[in-house]
Amino acid sequence: MTDELGRLTQDVTDDDHLQGSDSADVTVVEYGDYECSYCGEAYPIVREVQQRIGERMRFVFRNFPITTTHPHAQKAAEAAEAAAAQDRFWAMHDRLYEHQRQLDDKHLVKHAQKLGLDADRFAKDLATDAYKERVQGDFSSGIRSGVNGTPAFYINGIRHDDSWDADTLVAAMERAVS
Repeated sequence: MTDELGRLTQDVTDDDHLQGSDSADVTVVEYGDYECSYCGEAYPIVREVQQRIGERMRFVFRNFPITTTHPHAQKAAEAAEAAAAQDRFWAMHDRLYEHQRQLDDKHLVKHAQKLGLDADRFAKDLATDAYKERVQGDFSSGIRSGVNGTPAFYINGIRHDDSWDADTLVAAMERAVS
């Protein structure tokens, strides 16, 4: 069931990929696609917003690979999850956005090696689709929450339908906590 009001339908839990404190004033959830050029543009903006807001912000990333237009997005999301299994989600997340043109299987394994992951375990996880269900779970929660493109941001559970430049995001976060 889709929430027509643009609300997040799946609460943030410890199973999510989180940066920041549970007691932060504002929680921003991004549904993103590692092959999406707009998500690539949003990546440094989110980092800037995190620096500006500081510990008052908790950031959550959920996978939303749009496979109809991004052929490597699904495997890239699975690569991030395989890295998470080795406690390196955020390092892989950053690397994938910083190397968006290198998302084929061969490069994904090279990224894992560069990050010091167990490359054999990582390659096996990719080959066996070990994290396909996890990625699908994120995607499904996005559909239920009304995500229809990426990046999609939710600020304290409400979809942000405005621009996602840093100033606009910061202002929306300030409104959400006032």
